[in-house]
Amino acid sequence: MVQATARTLQATTTVDLPGGQLRAMDDGQLVEAHLAGTTRAFDVIVERYQVRLLNFVYRIVGDRERSEDLIQEAFVRVHRHLARFDRSKKFSTWIYTIASNLAKNELRNRARSPLVLFTTLAPQWDDDERPLEFEDVNAQPDEAFRQRYLREAVEASVAKLPANHRDVFVLRELEGRSYEEIAELTKCNLGTVKSRLNRARNAFAEIIEPSLR
Repeated sequence: MVQATARTLQATTTVDLPGGQLRAMDDGQLVEAHLAGTTRAFDVIVERYQVRLLNFVYRIVGDRERSEDLIQEAFVRVHRHLARFDRSKKFSTWIYTIASNLAKNELRNRARSPLVLFTTLAPQWDDDERPLEFEDVNAQPDEAFRQRYLREAVEASVAKLPANHRDVFVLRELEGRSYEEIAELTKCNLGTVKSRLNRARNAFAEIIEPSLR
């Protein structure tokens, strides 16, 4: 659906480049190529970000179909305003901000808390800690059962975090975003981001601890 939207948005183009050449470009080069009228440049942007953004929004909103609609709207907005994007900034932060704002607006329009899905736990969080990973599809039955139980416990625990703590927790522990990117996305300074993240980690550990006994 998103890809179809991208093709519709790109109906008027003037230049053609091989797909492999486009995929080798970084985000900034793709933006420049699209603005110069290069065929399929925006399609490659969509291909690069649609799965990551969909997973990000889904973990906040908790509704797969609605998340797909929001991501489609996000790409429409990106396409509409791409000429005004400040190319001295990081494109990924900009597109995540658009998706994040749409997700937050969705939550404000609904009287329900989002579920944020985590499937494994790190015993401690370090600055270089990798984001939490999804369960291993190749796990043995007993291990798969344990992972499913853990996921359910995590879902319930994360849903209890305050919204501002949940946001930084998702961005850091699941998305693996840097503190600088989180500060831009949440419009907070680094000190506030680190403080909220520390509180979110401590609260999460306290909430989920009874489920791990």
